[in-house]
Amino acid sequence: MLELKNITKTYPAAGENVEALRGINLQFRNSEFVSILGPSGCGKTTMLNIIGGLDGYTSGDLIINGTSTKEYRDRDWDAYRNHSVGFVFQSYNLIPHQTVLTNVELALTLSGVSKKERRMRAKEALEKVGLADQLRKKPAEMSGGQMQRVAIARAIVNDPDIILADEPTGALDTETSMQVLDILKEIAKDRLVIMVTHNPDLAEKYSTRIVKMLDGRIIDDSKPLTTDEVKNETVKAQNKSKDEHKKKKPSMSFGTSFGLSLKNLFTKKGRTVLTSFAGSIGIIGIALIYAVSHGTTTFIDTVQEETLSSYPLTIESQNVDVSTLLTTFMGKAQSISEHENDAIYQKAMLYEMMNAMNSLETSENDLQAFRNYIEEQRADENSKLNSALAGVQYTYDTDLHIYTQNVDGTIMRSDTETMTIELMKKYADFDMSSMLAMRDQTVMGNVSSGIASSMKLWKEMLPGDNGKLVNDVTEKQYDVIYGSWPTRYDEIILFVDENNEIDDMTLYALGLKSEEEMKMLMDAALNGATIDYEIKKWSYEEIFNMDFRTILSSDCYTYDEKTGIYTDLRDTEAGLKYLYDNGLTLHVVGIAKPSETSIATATRSWIGYTSKLTQYIIEHANNSEAVKTQKNDAATDIFTGLPFKDSDGTVSTEKKAVDFKDYISSLDTAGKASAYIKIMSVPSEDTVKQFVSGTLANMTRADIEASIIPAVAEQTGMDTETISEYVSSMSDEDLNELFTKGLVEQYKAQYAAQVGQKLSVMTTEQLAYAMDMALDQYSDNESAIYYDEILEFSDSTYEDNLIKLGCVDL
Repeated sequence: MLELKNITKTYPAAGENVEALRGINLQFRNSEFVSILGPSGCGKTTMLNIIGGLDGYTSGDLIINGTSTKEYRDRDWDAYRNHSVGFVFQSYNLIPHQTVLTNVELALTLSGVSKKERRMRAKEALEKVGLADQLRKKPAEMSGGQMQRVAIARAIVNDPDIILADEPTGALDTETSMQVLDILKEIAKDRLVIMVTHNPDLAEKYSTRIVKMLDGRIIDDSKPLTTDEVKNETVKAQNKSKDEHKKKKPSMSFGTSFGLSLKNLFTKKGRTVLTSFAGSIGIIGIALIYAVSHGTTTFIDTVQEETLSSYPLTIESQNVDVSTLLTTFMGKAQSISEHENDAIYQKAMLYEMMNAMNSLETSENDLQAFRNYIEEQRADENSKLNSALAGVQYTYDTDLHIYTQNVDGTIMRSDTETMTIELMKKYADFDMSSMLAMRDQTVMGNVSSGIASSMKLWKEMLPGDNGKLVNDVTEKQYDVIYGSWPTRYDEIILFVDENNEIDDMTLYALGLKSEEEMKMLMDAALNGATIDYEIKKWSYEEIFNMDFRTILSSDCYTYDEKTGIYTDLRDTEAGLKYLYDNGLTLHVVGIAKPSETSIATATRSWIGYTSKLTQYIIEHANNSEAVKTQKNDAATDIFTGLPFKDSDGTVSTEKKAVDFKDYISSLDTAGKASAYIKIMSVPSEDTVKQFVSGTLANMTRADIEASIIPAVAEQTGMDTETISEYVSSMSDEDLNELFTKGLVEQYKAQYAAQVGQKLSVMTTEQLAYAMDMALDQYSDNESAIYYDEILEFSDSTYEDNLIKLGCVDL
């Protein structure tokens, strides 16, 4: 039984809701011919679509054989439409290129019915509507009445419980309409037929029940169900509901769908050809776009990979945010003060730039933790980082000392930067070492060091995966023109440019040019003269016979029993020759140049060594006597014999006190006298604070500026007016801090002078005796203070000494 309970349907349109159905309540018998009458727009077709599952209701419930459809899913509605409902439309909705028989069969294809059974049931349905002799015709060859009969046959071929007819006679003449309605009346004897029509005469003549609608409501029902009929229909519905569960869900076999599609293509050959042509153009276009896109992406990836291999992403232990500096500089290049445009004002760009540079902070990176993370990701095949990394190279604070003998027989260090500095100092009287030292001390040192590393002559090659010494990227970038790639820690390879050429400075660093020739070049550069030269060449065998020795940093230092410190053997020619003769020999095993397909390679010649050499140097350094000595005494500099200064506060007060007293006790008479004068010349902190606070209490900002400007001008050599502007721009806090430092230094100098004058009347022996007497009276705190003030400390640190010796943690 079919039942509609308080069904409503609302359509949203142009910002307002249109109610098509307003609380429809209807019950239908299992077999009757029901006509729905009403004017256009009253909701007849909407109700028919809801009954047929073509449209959903807004509220209420549609009950089919006692089962609510509120929880129906798409598959349930498909099964309902395919097995329980047949549709007859006013416009027939037949497939024009299919035959009558095929049109009727089509309704059975989704039910999984075999082809033989489909054919048989379609013929039976067509016989019922009187079209048994029209099976091979196509819809275009038939009249309107015949096409509507085909539509009816298609509706009943699946043996549905309900036939829904929407204006089935609307496009037919009277005689044909009566023929169609006779067929529907006959069908209604054993199933429910619901017809929407505008013709009340036909409805009165053929229907067993007439339902009238107006404005989305039921206004009349000629034959509603009685109470007994409802009970009987409910029992029938329950029995039928059990059978409904056995019906298959709609499905179409692959063979059937393929056959229908193929027939459709061959029926409309012209459209198929045009569609195929247009589709082929689209496919070719997409293929071309994909090919260009893939090729461009591959090219970009290759450029990135090769560029990064020559200029890799570098993460250092200390990092300076240079972008912040540049942003600050660009911002300070604008006006920094508001003023009238009545004169010319200063733009303090350089002052602000220096302040910005000096205010930058260096951040520390935990490289050990980062390395562990990188190795974990590389070991994980599912990691994105695993596929993104072409290679990883670890560098350390080690200085590679490579030496060779040049054509003059002189042992020299094979390093272009070192040799350039020596040549400039020796022949141009220009010391670049101080400039480089200043560079390394500034915030720009990290940036400069990164650029300088790419210009080095000796460079470690990017290692490959799984223990391979040379990365695949490097092997793709360069072609080995002679020899092979290194396979051992003591093997190296020479890289030349694409023309098999090496520049003059590199040739000199390799020992292939004499110092006299470089002097001639320097003289020509200084005098602006031109010089004649001849092109020289060297055979591959001559290159292979070059002799390079690496001297370990730790081997450069030997213990001097007389002084008790370690001295550098390289300071003497004999010592350097000893180190050279006993150094590790490096063998040239290959010569390579950029490949023709290479996109980004180093622009100058260089020598590549493997990561195995780095590991060898570090491992041997850790086992050297100098490193062991330094590690055994972490408080004393083995190169000077002086203690390291406690810069991080790790040395306790008690330790400082003991070391101070031991130091004083070890001095001779003159040393003790000198130490006593120094100790007595150190004012107490309370005395210094009292002097500073007393001085500042009686001074205004103007007084402070007047006192500090001449002193700063004298120290810097700058004019007073410029210094005055600079001091005026300082905050009160910065000005007081600067002035206080000057006061402290001034007071300490005056105090020391007064003490020195008073103690000058005492003899050396008296001063030494006074020192011995006072030593036992000093508290630990006083001794710790004198430890920092009196003792002479090393300019280096424990960590710097280990790096100097080549001792780092792998």
